[in-house]
Amino acid sequence: MRHYYIGLSVTYHDPALAIIDQNGAVLFAEATERYLQHKRAMNCEADTLLRLPELLQRYCRFPCQFTLAINWRKKRPWYENVVAALGCLDAPGLLKEGFKRVRSPLPNYQLHHMIACQRNKIRSAGLNTVRVLRECYPQAPIHFADFPHHLTHAATACFGSPFTEAACAVIDSFGERGSMAFYRFVDGRLQLIHENCGTGSLGFYYMKVTELCGFDWLKGEEWKVMGLAPYGRLNPELYDILQNMMTVDGLRCRHPAPAIFKQADRLQGFRRQQNQSIEMAADIAYTGQYFFAELSAKLLQNLQERTGAKQLAFAGGCALNSAFNGQISERTGFERVYIPSAPADDGTALGAAWLALRRDRPNQPLPSGCLSPYLGSDISDSAVEQLRKYHGGLKISHLPGRICETTAQLLADGALVAWVQGRAEFGPRALGNRSILADPRHAATKDRINAEIKFRERFRPFAPSILAEYAEKYFENHQSSPYMDKTLRIKAERRDRLAAVCHVDGTGRLQTVTREFNPRFYHLIEQFHRISGVPALLNTSFNVMGKPMVHTLEDALAVFLTSGLDHLVINDYLISKLRHE
Repeated sequence: MRHYYIGLSVTYHDPALAIIDQNGAVLFAEATERYLQHKRAMNCEADTLLRLPELLQRYCRFPCQFTLAINWRKKRPWYENVVAALGCLDAPGLLKEGFKRVRSPLPNYQLHHMIACQRNKIRSAGLNTVRVLRECYPQAPIHFADFPHHLTHAATACFGSPFTEAACAVIDSFGERGSMAFYRFVDGRLQLIHENCGTGSLGFYYMKVTELCGFDWLKGEEWKVMGLAPYGRLNPELYDILQNMMTVDGLRCRHPAPAIFKQADRLQGFRRQQNQSIEMAADIAYTGQYFFAELSAKLLQNLQERTGAKQLAFAGGCALNSAFNGQISERTGFERVYIPSAPADDGTALGAAWLALRRDRPNQPLPSGCLSPYLGSDISDSAVEQLRKYHGGLKISHLPGRICETTAQLLADGALVAWVQGRAEFGPRALGNRSILADPRHAATKDRINAEIKFRERFRPFAPSILAEYAEKYFENHQSSPYMDKTLRIKAERRDRLAAVCHVDGTGRLQTVTREFNPRFYHLIEQFHRISGVPALLNTSFNVMGKPMVHTLEDALAVFLTSGLDHLVINDYLISKLRHE
């Protein structure tokens, strides 16, 4: 009897669903925000009731059995149970005063809101899945599993990596007991080295920095801090506050008491005193990023010295900080660094499923090598054919065998092209299947895309997707970055050839593209290289600011027709606006 493992990330933000088979092969993995087209899908179910039957029908064959695994322990920690008993975790409870101030840069009401949301999601986890399984597979046995949150992060990072041995660091906002956990990964098994307890949290810290810059961390705008930081300078007053707020001790991150409260008040005063100009925000971003990298490097170096490992698997929300990720091998003793395509909470759906499989079959080898990120939904040819039949005002050409060559020429001629191919990426970054592409040679292209397509701030950078064999010629301290997970410095003599993707500090968050991972995207860049002499393209996610990447044909058309995009390519179809006839 076939056995399928359904992993759910039931975190209140960034929920996701993954399905693997009894051999550990990933059949499907996708964040819920894509289907809902609701950024981060806050407080939404991971197992959307109306979509689940379609996924099960496509990926799970009867007769079978199921295990439903979630990314949090159902048994909740003592602090959470205490504040729940005190009535702090309902709406009126958020207004209660007189409670001891939690040792954190965030105020109590924000922390208790997060805990309340998380508690509610764990309580209702899997309700939709069980109902749908009972209706679609009435005879199938259903089993249940729940795992520590940080362990599911570690499983995603290690089981999907090319490593057989590594140290593993998980750094995020919070788990059951704290914000960090560290592991040894040997022969397919994870051994906990240390789990940080308490409120010391680099994730919470970066959320506070995001707020100080005038951005909204609930919307996931930490990205903006990273983009803005290179425009700023170190602010000594802010740096002094930060140094006194948080320290690293071995594998621990701590808020010194009672200094944390004094420094938190200084931080609020600092924010009120500043002229909230873009220049001041840039200095805050620079200082915040500088201090984040300083603390993170200390933690990882301490981990390397404790384990002696030369390879690191890194996960948790803080592993999305590509600006720091590109520095890890220079600032620590780790020589190779692997970060999964979905290192944040959406990725833990896959980690939970893999852990449930290993619980049942501890000696079951998992598929080896780097995990492909192309695990989500697709857009069928039949949908595009229906558009061809009923559209009005579009030119639609079917170009099997010629789509890469034709698109490469359009890009070289200066066109802005949305590129939709195969299955969507698992994780927050467009890796050549749900992308907006452009010629990287012209600096003005960056401003044009930000203003006419993404509708976002001018300081936001774009990524270079480069053929892997050429990356060393273009980037200093070259490292593999298949998931666009590391920011590296572009060599000075190459920056004019990558002007549109060279950030103000001379860096680029690169994607190293291989034929093995994505043959069609590789072929497209190869053809562009033949025409232009540059083995790279500007690549950014196919969305507008504040929205997830497109999911359906209708989503793709909405962005295409309401922005400055010139062409839309879906599979072998080239869709153009009439002004290009």
